[in-house]
Amino acid sequence: MVSTEPQESTETSKAAPGLLGQLVRFALIGGFCACLDLGVYTGERALGMNHVPWDTVARAISFIVGTTTAYFLNRKFTFSAGRKEGAAQVGSFVLLYTVTFFVAVGMNALMLQVLPPASWQPTLAWVISQGTATAINFVMLKWVVFREQPTA
Repeated sequence: MVSTEPQESTETSKAAPGLLGQLVRFALIGGFCACLDLGVYTGERALGMNHVPWDTVARAISFIVGTTTAYFLNRKFTFSAGRKEGAAQVGSFVLLYTVTFFVAVGMNALMLQVLPPASWQPTLAWVISQGTATAINFVMLKWVVFREQPTA
């Protein structure tokens, strides 16, 4: 016999993690994605993209790989509002990451110019550029892109 009554969803709505939970999840996902980003950047430099302008292209590609991965993971696991919104949220993400893209790539290029030449120079330049972008991203993701709407 087939029922025509609406079925209750067996999936329960997950409660939003608190600020501490969001910070922990953001840090874990960010750490994974930072390793992915740095791995891509290091690999590209090892393949010959270690001089102007290719060092900037390498940083741009690694940023896009790491950031796109971080967006989808944070949307799923960190910010519960990420599971609720549609096109406007994606638009906010694109705007935010366009800004942080230029911050990260520009900071990396600047650091490669001002840090003394050494074997650790590209890694330190990457760390500084990534740290700057990460600080901007958490604040903007939490309070702009994935902001929770007040319940009525």
